[in-house]
Amino acid sequence: MNNASELLTISDLHTGFSIKDTYYNAVDGVSLTLRKNEILAIVGESGCGKSTLATSIIGLHNSNKTRVIGEIKFKDLNLANLSEDKMNKVRGNDIGMIFQDPLSALNPLMRIGDQIEESLVYHTDLNQEQRKARVLELLAQVGIPNPTRTARQFPHQLSGGMRQRVIIAIAIACKPAIIIADEPTTALDVTIQAQILDLLIELQKETGAGIILITHDLGVVAEVAHRVAVMYAGQVIEEAPVNELFNNPKHPYTRSLLNSIPQANSNAERLQVIQGLVPSLINLPREGCRFAPRIPWIPAEAHEAQPALHEVAPGHLVRCTCWKHFYFQSEDEMGGIVE
Repeated sequence: MNNASELLTISDLHTGFSIKDTYYNAVDGVSLTLRKNEILAIVGESGCGKSTLATSIIGLHNSNKTRVIGEIKFKDLNLANLSEDKMNKVRGNDIGMIFQDPLSALNPLMRIGDQIEESLVYHTDLNQEQRKARVLELLAQVGIPNPTRTARQFPHQLSGGMRQRVIIAIAIACKPAIIIADEPTTALDVTIQAQILDLLIELQKETGAGIILITHDLGVVAEVAHRVAVMYAGQVIEEAPVNELFNNPKHPYTRSLLNSIPQANSNAERLQVIQGLVPSLINLPREGCRFAPRIPWIPAEAHEAQPALHEVAPGHLVRCTCWKHFYFQSEDEMGGIVE
């Protein structure tokens, strides 16, 4: 892929939180690239570091209790060590953020129009009349039927789906090159979820923006993403184009996630579950495969002592060698080593 198409390049990123004067990495050695006109999905269970990666990119963390090491390259800037003043010029202007819970993200005491206008005041030279017109244009763009009325309303007067549309309007107000969507449909019902996803796809095509979509919903990923990065315990354990990942998953964790999706044509009486839990920050293994404790039937020698990412196909990266030996515990026999 041509480097000219790269919007954001993350290299060996470590984001650690201070717990009793010791830093523990919630993001541990992550390297990723986001390209123009691309939707990159980041998936995994809660506690795998997905949202921490997002806040590291956009600088939404407590600098007194957080340590960020590595490179987040955007244009000629390294966002990992940018001052707050410089980050404020990037955040909301070049990089927009769609939050998971729109009700908590919106100010309950401000009218919707004023909240959208805030970023225009800070990042543009538009006069008041132009800003008001832009607010109505944005509300119409995100599918709100009566922009003039909605601009005068407060967040509590809108439905959950309408509030999420407002959050999207705020995120795209300054036509950012990158949009980060952190679980944008989790709090919505299925019908509204589909509408919001359709809106994101439409906006991405219109603007050419790169979108980082953070989700645990693999159905959403299959529908909208171009590439997928699977995170576990702070690390990317598999990365591939979306069709490759769904048709040919390699890492035991990826396969376990896919295996746990309910299938309409399945005769199984019980849902498949992944045994165990994502380790806490304090209990993260410092050596060996971090997923090994959740697949104890796989012999220790199947794992690498220091698991690295290996390219198993063009653009398809897998961490550790345990994927070659993995089988589901429910299977009657191993069936040989996967090649």
